[in-house]
Amino acid sequence: MTSQPDDILGQLAAAGVAVWLDDISRERLATGNLATLARDMHVTGVTSNPTIFAHALSNGAAYQDQVADLAVREVTTDEAAREITTYDIRWACDVLRPAFDSTGGLDGRVSIEVDPRLARDTAKTIAEARALWWQVGRPNLFVKIPATAEGLPAITQCLRDGISVNVTLIFSLERYGQVIDAFMTGLEGAEGRDLSAISSVASFFVSRMDTEVDRRLGKLAGPAAGALRGKAAIANARLAYQLYEQQFAGPRWLALQARGARPQRPLWASTSTKDPAYRDTMYVEELVAPGTVNTMPEETLHATAAHGELRGDTIHGSYEESQQVFDALAELGISYDEVVGVLEEEGVQKFAASWHELLTTIETEMAAASGPATAGQSAEPAAASGETR
Repeated sequence: MTSQPDDILGQLAAAGVAVWLDDISRERLATGNLATLARDMHVTGVTSNPTIFAHALSNGAAYQDQVADLAVREVTTDEAAREITTYDIRWACDVLRPAFDSTGGLDGRVSIEVDPRLARDTAKTIAEARALWWQVGRPNLFVKIPATAEGLPAITQCLRDGISVNVTLIFSLERYGQVIDAFMTGLEGAEGRDLSAISSVASFFVSRMDTEVDRRLGKLAGPAAGALRGKAAIANARLAYQLYEQQFAGPRWLALQARGARPQRPLWASTSTKDPAYRDTMYVEELVAPGTVNTMPEETLHATAAHGELRGDTIHGSYEESQQVFDALAELGISYDEVVGVLEEEGVQKFAASWHELLTTIETEMAAASGPATAGQSAEPAAASGETR
């Protein structure tokens, strides 16, 4: 598709930002909506998470037949969740396979998340990632592994195994540096494998940083606090891109590149604004730079297409200003390390809560499909789920 002057998403793609959709549902697949977005709106990838699947299963009748079959087979609720989610992901991989082929495997990617209850268990995360990779069975799959301390060695091992990984729930620059190290270590250990066939993105969560920092700023008086509202998230992402440039220019990376490796692209996640006072496209417009991915909920995708204002590269040249944002926050007593620590823990908990919600919904639907006989296959009670994208 050729970008036209008023084709904002086309301009974004031409600037080196891959446009991905942060949503999936069986209805979207069955109606051809995803194929339409790929054809008309430059969508070349899909990300999913437990919240997205819980919402999809709770709305509409697209899953009824499969749920009924699973109930007849008397599978466990956990196994039903895996079969339901991998079915959608496999279908989406097939829809986006043309983008995968036309970009030489760079895009056309679809992400599925390891059970978030395993986020603190390295061995179980590895085993689940291997199972998902095998069960989906598509080369354009990404398995999402959270960037917890326990997730880092799992990322390394999966890459060694030839599994392409979307590293999710990254908030801090320190942890991002560890993610890059885990990525390179994995590729270095993938002896005998075609490194060009192993891909990865590092998902830096954006809007939640502003939500947490702005909450703390709201407790402070004075113009200095007010001036910093809505500044932290973009500054954090821009400094992450600076780190990306630094790490993927050194001798360690150049040795891997010589073996055919692709860089692990930074991916901007959680790009819908949560504060209505902010421009709804600001996490797209302010994070434009080559070699990145921006995964958007459909509302943000359409908002960008309708009234996005691109100004070219908005990251290079911003590093000093971005660091000044965090220096100013520190002067006000807002600790960066404390903020990112809270965000990581909350992120893990929210995805686990959404997974519980998904299991509870599946259990209820299976029981309804087969009668009281299967009601004993209980999932853990759902916790309050909260915004996770």
